[in-house]
Amino acid sequence: MGFAYVIEHMEEDDETTRVIPPWATLEYAHMRILAGESSEVHFTHLSQSSRDALNASFTEETALASASCFQEGVLDRINASNLSINDVACLILKPTRSSRQPMAMGILGDDPPRDRTAELRVLGFPGRRLGPIQMTTDTALGVTKIVVEDKVPLDKISYVDYPTITFNKQESVEMPFRYIAVGSEPRLPPGMRELLHEDLNKSFDF
Repeated sequence: MGFAYVIEHMEEDDETTRVIPPWATLEYAHMRILAGESSEVHFTHLSQSSRDALNASFTEETALASASCFQEGVLDRINASNLSINDVACLILKPTRSSRQPMAMGILGDDPPRDRTAELRVLGFPGRRLGPIQMTTDTALGVTKIVVEDKVPLDKISYVDYPTITFNKQESVEMPFRYIAVGSEPRLPPGMRELLHEDLNKSFDF
């Protein structure tokens, strides 16, 4: 039996217009790959439109973690699971005395970092760090899974920091984050390279 990972969606848009941007949709789908088929990924604090769109984007495949989308926030989900805020660390929910598996959660991915996790710390969540360099949210989940489930020490994981994604001789983009390494390359969500290239080309449209 795997773990359950909780991702608190922290957007500031109006409820009626809030949508999940394409890059976030790719990262959220990637989390299901990284978590693995025995685990669950819960996305919380979504608007109704974002919840419905995210649900519609997910495919049903046996090799992926199951996914659930909620309009309720992480506190509501913790309470619904009969857990206490004192059981939760900022990225890892510590095992309780019950049979439930730990959960992980994070607010990451801003450049420059805005310390969005402070919004949870003021509610009483203790903090845990995955390292000094900002990660994308899917990378943070993947690292958490490797440490907690696969029992690999944090300092034994191979990373690529601030990688340059090269599309051709003239076009490239530097990513301001840390990624899990696959050889010498960053582990990106499927479709992310194409999206980055598309966004890069849009920046040159006049």
